[in-house]
Amino acid sequence: MSLELKFALFQLVIIIPFLVGNFLSHRLPNLDRLARRLVIINLSILEPPIILWTVLGLSLAPAMIYLPISGAVLALVGFLIGKGVVSRFQFENKSSRVYVICSSLANQGFTMGGFICYLFAGEKGLGLSNIFLVFFIPFTFLFIFGYASMEDRREVFRWKSIKEFLFNLRNMPLLAIIVAVAVRAFGLQRPDVYFPLDILLTIAIAIYYFTLGINFKLSDLNPLKTEHVTLAVQKFIILPALAFGITSFLPISNELKLIIRLESFMPVAVYAVISSIMFNLDSRKASGLFVVNTLVFVFVVFPILFFLRTWLFS
Repeated sequence: MSLELKFALFQLVIIIPFLVGNFLSHRLPNLDRLARRLVIINLSILEPPIILWTVLGLSLAPAMIYLPISGAVLALVGFLIGKGVVSRFQFENKSSRVYVICSSLANQGFTMGGFICYLFAGEKGLGLSNIFLVFFIPFTFLFIFGYASMEDRREVFRWKSIKEFLFNLRNMPLLAIIVAVAVRAFGLQRPDVYFPLDILLTIAIAIYYFTLGINFKLSDLNPLKTEHVTLAVQKFIILPALAFGITSFLPISNELKLIIRLESFMPVAVYAVISSIMFNLDSRKASGLFVVNTLVFVFVVFPILFFLRTWLFS
């Protein structure tokens, strides 16, 4: 199956479950409980084998370490900018945490960032985008989930005990990374056997976007709200400007610079909505921010990137 066909099918797997979830949102009982259970199924059953398989297949060159480092820097800067915005506009506690998380996490995976990298840099671009994302799972599960679980924004951040953190179903993807790294450290290679990666990815993506549809309301679509405008400025102006500035001084190839710069334009990540569902935050606000920010990217930012690609990324 070609990458173009995979992307088209994945978009259908995004759109259809989202619409079905939104259609059923007024017809299903206990929506919050259902959404949390679906997310836990993904995190504990579907994502660990996907991550284990893909991480075992990675082969890093020394210079590629700048990819995940750059991704982590962009996520941290987005987090800090988000904190500044919520303190300026005095958001409510749960809404403020949702906004900060949306500011930090970007949709840099296959369904958005990875495919954009493929369009601009071919199959190698897609492979490099996967290396860029090595930072994402540890950052999300160690830092963002910890922040999301804080009861009060004035509370000093503190780590949960190692036992409580590691033996939690929602942290299984992180354990999968640890196991994969340990296996590679012993010099073992990924077995040459069939693995239903496309099938598992399709199911996982469908579940995530179904839960988004459950939590989304058309009334959340107001792109002129303060939080939508400020988030768009952060995602599509401030962070890309930072990425262009940083990569100008890094001792890396133009290919690596291209991947970092492209990924810096990505909109809000689905994990921002997932974290709000898991930790009982304002999931409607998270869904609204996710959908509006993604629409701005698809219909405004991406066409600009495409038509100005020679000038922007030469």
